[in-house]
Amino acid sequence: MFEKVKPYMGGYIRYTRRAAVSVTLAVVLSVIPYFLLYQIIAPLLSGERVESGFVLLRVLLIAACLAGNAMLYVHGLDLSHFSAYNTLKNLRVALKGKLEQQPLGVIRELGNGRIKQVFTDDIETIELLLAHAIPEGIGNLIIPAVVMLAMFFVDWKLALLSLASLPLGLLAMGMMFKIGMSRMNEYYGAAAKMNNTIIEYINGMEVVKVFNRDGESYERFEHDINYYRDMTLDWYRLCWPWMALYSSLLPCVAIFTLPVGSWFVLKGWSTLADFVLALCMTFAVGIPLLKAISFAGKFPQLNYKVEELERLLDNPPLKQTNRSFEGQNNDIRFENVHFSYKDKEVIHGIDLEIKEGQMAALVGESGSGKSTLAKLLVHFYDLDSGRITLGGQDITDMRIEALNDRISFVSQEQFLFNTSLYENIRIGRPEASRAEVLRAAELAQCNEFLMRLPKGIDSMAGDGGKMLSGGERQRISLARALLKDAPVIVLDEATAFIDPENEEKMNAAISEVIRGKTVLIIAHRLHTVIGADKIAVLDDGKIEAQGTHEELLLCSPIYQRLWSAAEQSIEWEVRA
Repeated sequence: MFEKVKPYMGGYIRYTRRAAVSVTLAVVLSVIPYFLLYQIIAPLLSGERVESGFVLLRVLLIAACLAGNAMLYVHGLDLSHFSAYNTLKNLRVALKGKLEQQPLGVIRELGNGRIKQVFTDDIETIELLLAHAIPEGIGNLIIPAVVMLAMFFVDWKLALLSLASLPLGLLAMGMMFKIGMSRMNEYYGAAAKMNNTIIEYINGMEVVKVFNRDGESYERFEHDINYYRDMTLDWYRLCWPWMALYSSLLPCVAIFTLPVGSWFVLKGWSTLADFVLALCMTFAVGIPLLKAISFAGKFPQLNYKVEELERLLDNPPLKQTNRSFEGQNNDIRFENVHFSYKDKEVIHGIDLEIKEGQMAALVGESGSGKSTLAKLLVHFYDLDSGRITLGGQDITDMRIEALNDRISFVSQEQFLFNTSLYENIRIGRPEASRAEVLRAAELAQCNEFLMRLPKGIDSMAGDGGKMLSGGERQRISLARALLKDAPVIVLDEATAFIDPENEEKMNAAISEVIRGKTVLIIAHRLHTVIGADKIAVLDDGKIEAQGTHEELLLCSPIYQRLWSAAEQSIEWEVRA
């Protein structure tokens, strides 16, 4: 298991080695006082006269050993913690880099709760291995082993008695490990589910309150928490008896030595001096052994968590190369594209071409695959088969950063960071001047609500942009895309949360900005795309028809039905 963590330690591994040496020396100093104590007791057993200076010197040496033990132990743990936390930093950075290379679909499948658990709980547990188990385990196991070996040179019979408790303790430990590992997957699965449910419950609390669904929502919340509680308690109930047994037996090396050894002395099979020395040696190794086995119950969890992290890191990265964009123009082509969510194919052999400077629209009923196609274009996922090209270059044959430089993407749900609105817009082009940021905000019709805020564009967005309404967040996101000024623009229901009063202004701003650019629009409101150069009608992951608005009204039954519904919705009104 140490070998799995070692690559992330880098140069800090030398601090762990020095920590192990320091702790080992500390354990040696903790054992020496028992031998000094024996030197005081041995003359008394033989009836010899003991000088007070002799005793005083041993007492001072014992005090020095205990002081040295404390200093070396603290120094060793200081070194091991320095190495451990730098290793955790390297591991988190490496994990972040791997996640950034993976399709967003993989990240979303993990869920916020699982990702939080990986980056905090699971990685933090490895600190126990690096800062404690390795340096303390080495010293607290090696020194007792050496002492036990030395006992065979004193009296092999007493040495065997001291080892008699080890087989029973190791058997109990093995049973605990076996039971613990059998329930490990279920335990961590319950923890991940609970974390995801808690995050979902908090994020959806507004909806729960508005629709008075507190009972049902809390029922699921309570169920998952109770399941995790019951799972944990059941797991520990199975492990506790074995944990108690090996925790009692392993450090108690004198459990057989004291009664049976006394009988050996009475029978004359062992000398009283050897018996006292054997007892001193067994007491000397008892505390180190107890410290060593205190980590035993953690090793199954550490093994599991390291393997979980490795499985997460081993997920196939998003297909890309180190090449920059080398396309001849900004033409977009979908060529026999197939794509599946998990095991279900949702895009079935789509062919679509959008010429540079054209505006194309994807329309269709919910679930027909419109947003999925947009996300495939910006390479949120890898395809099952087929290919997507930009300017004739496969989007997998370039760096994802190079592709992102060519495309501005505004989706239905946009995330705002908890910083100023100015900084949120400037993400689109960090080197932009303040004047350019303000201009982008103006084009995206943001000035109306910015003027109401205390600090205007320098006001804070709040966590996830909670200080703004849905439409306001979308306008900030549009300003971010406008500032980026990429040659290709993808709008996935960019006006979904805009009120009718401002929709006309937004559409006018969008029309001005997309002039001369290659545009892909996903829309439910057909009236916003009737002027598109090409409209593709999707049905169950396939293109049913494509053409202009007038052409589709003549040849596409699905488009005719969608247009009829759109026309009727214009006449809807609410009556008291």
